[in-house]
Amino acid sequence: MTYKNGPILGIETSCDDTAAAIVHEGRVLSSVVSSQEEHLPFHGVVPELASRAHARLIGPVVQASLEKASLGWNDLGGVAATHAPGLIGSLLVGLTYAKAAALARDLPFVGINHLEAHLLSVLLNDQVAPPVVGLLASGGHTEIVFASKWHQYEILGTTRDDAAGEAFDKVSVLLGLGYPGGPKIQKTAETGNPNAIKFPRA
Repeated sequence: MTYKNGPILGIETSCDDTAAAIVHEGRVLSSVVSSQEEHLPFHGVVPELASRAHARLIGPVVQASLEKASLGWNDLGGVAATHAPGLIGSLLVGLTYAKAAALARDLPFVGINHLEAHLLSVLLNDQVAPPVVGLLASGGHTEIVFASKWHQYEILGTTRDDAAGEAFDKVSVLLGLGYPGGPKIQKTAETGNPNAIKFPRA
C-alpha cells in the first residue's frame, strides 16, 4: 500500500443520502449529496429502498465529487467511508464501494463512525481542543456528549424515545405537511406567530 499526502475521498451512505466529499488539509474541495425521493410516499426511510438507491447512485456521486474538485483517482491520498452507525444495507453499499476503490488503487482505507464525524466536523472551521461538550442532533440520534479527549467520549444524556429528526418527521406528517419534516416545518414556522405560545424558561 502506498501512503502519500493527498486529498481524501469521503463516502457517506448511513441512511438515505448518498454523499461524497473530498477534503485536503482541512479544506473541503467538493461535496456532492444525492437525496433519495423513493421514501416520500412512505413518510419515512424504507431500508431496502435506501440500499438499492445507494447502489444506483454511489458511482455517479463519487464521480461528480471528483470532477467538482478537478481531481482524478490518481490524485487521492486515501479513501474513507462511514462504517457505523446506520442502516446495514446502506452502510454496506458505501463500505464495499470505498474498500474496493481503495484496494484497486492501492490507497489506504479508513472506516469512520459518523456520529464522531459530526462532533469532529467543528475542526473544519475552528480550532477546538478537548475537554468539550457537544450536541449531536442528526436524523436518528440526539445526544449530549462529553469528550475528555478526541476519540474518548461519554454520553451525558440522550432522548428516551425518538431522536429530534424523527420527531420532526412524525409531527410533520401528523400536521399534514409531508415528509421530510425538517424543511417543511421550518418553512411553515417562518410565517407563524413567535408569541403564540409562551414556553417556560429556566
